[in-house]
Amino acid sequence: MTKSYHSLDEIRTHVTRIDNEILALLAERRQLSLEVAKSKIKTTKPVRDQEREQALLLRLIDQGKQHQLDASYVTQIFHTIIEDSVLFQQAYLQKLANPDSLQPVVRVSFLGAKGSYSNLASRQYFSRKQTKLVEMSCSNFRDVVNVVETGQADYGVLPIENTSSGSINEVYDLLQHTSLSIVGEITQPIEHCLLTAVPTSLDQIDTLYSHPQPHQQCSEYLRTMGDIRQEYTSSTADAMQQVAELKQPNVAAIGNASSGELYGLTPLKTGIANQQENFTRFIVVARKAVDVTPLIPAKTTLIMSTGQKPGSLVECLLVLRNLNINMAKLESRPVIGNPWEEMFYVDVETNLKSEAMQKALEELTRLTRFIKVLGCYPSENVKPTEVDYLEE
Repeated sequence: MTKSYHSLDEIRTHVTRIDNEILALLAERRQLSLEVAKSKIKTTKPVRDQEREQALLLRLIDQGKQHQLDASYVTQIFHTIIEDSVLFQQAYLQKLANPDSLQPVVRVSFLGAKGSYSNLASRQYFSRKQTKLVEMSCSNFRDVVNVVETGQADYGVLPIENTSSGSINEVYDLLQHTSLSIVGEITQPIEHCLLTAVPTSLDQIDTLYSHPQPHQQCSEYLRTMGDIRQEYTSSTADAMQQVAELKQPNVAAIGNASSGELYGLTPLKTGIANQQENFTRFIVVARKAVDVTPLIPAKTTLIMSTGQKPGSLVECLLVLRNLNINMAKLESRPVIGNPWEEMFYVDVETNLKSEAMQKALEELTRLTRFIKVLGCYPSENVKPTEVDYLEE
């Protein structure tokens, strides 16, 4: 039976009470997920049990119907809750496996000033690590790597690929020569919009500031704007800062709306990316590699140079297939100084210490001219468990 309320204030009071109860229950559920992680250490069960997740979702969908909650609504909410639970457990287990890897305070380098997409990714990645960040902004990718190599920063965060513009070649080239290891990853949604410092209209904009990647990721919309001058900056944050300083009705920055608020900018046009599902994958690098517990999903990234003969790359890929190792990414980059020679970057979804991966490395070492493991790290991509809740 629905309760009757006498005023809007009374309704809002009850909504606030319910919201507070939901938050308290979410916190309690998260702590219980920690107890689950502790029990899995004893039983050596993996963090994810997708059969149980599927049964859980189906039960919740059925219960939701009794409260007039549609299946899509229930599924969306609990996908988010399950993702948080999985990542929270992974962070706990990784901390046990690497007790010295995360200190109470860590220094993190990233591209651009505060509010850049790299900065947002840094904050998101370390938010579950229960550590305080000292943020170190850098003007280019080389500096992000340098400050970690020299010990001025503990970690560096680098964008590696985007669903719209593809691989970020400059970062791949840096990985070829650095001594750092990849220790983590995070996929961040990218929400591009046009940001302005003063009230204006789209037909007045003739100059756009941003990093080259957003220009590329929004190329289809920019073509509809006609003859627009595209000014490249070292990061989206730098672009927003310049537009804020100019305070002119004919200039705009491409960047994130919430970050734009830091610089006093407001969105003039939202959703301008070529793809609405626009994501960038970032990697986290450090001087020391990490151990990844076998209880959680892991990725291993390696680079290799094959022999200069037909079928060399195919032979290497067959090694992975024959050992049932799934390849998530294959990227080629030219070897600087060696014309027509390619270096291949490979991401595989397996733990470096697994028997299959060790066997693969043994065979690949025999087949390649050069091979190097860039890192083994927890996979942060928690794919939602699929459930078929449509009625017959």
